[in-house]
Amino acid sequence: MQRYMVVERFKPGAGKVVYERFHERGRMLPAGLFFENSWVDQELTICFQLMRTNDRTLLEKWFQNWVDLIDFEVIPLRVE
Repeated sequence: MQRYMVVERFKPGAGKVVYERFHERGRMLPAGLFFENSWVDQELTICFQLMRTNDRTLLEKWFQNWVDLIDFEVIPLRVE
């Protein structure tokens, strides 16, 4: 299974709303996309999420739930 580092940059002023939505609805991951871990910077403006899937397009489906609040960058990882 391929792993990805997803860098989420919260849009200006969206941090509070991101966490409200998360607490209400969870991550809203499509079937086949798996969360492994996450880290947030001290300013609560950037989140790093380690994800895994066999289908890269599932990341795009997941992003659609958050694109109004977050800009995404995807980095495929090589894990040895």
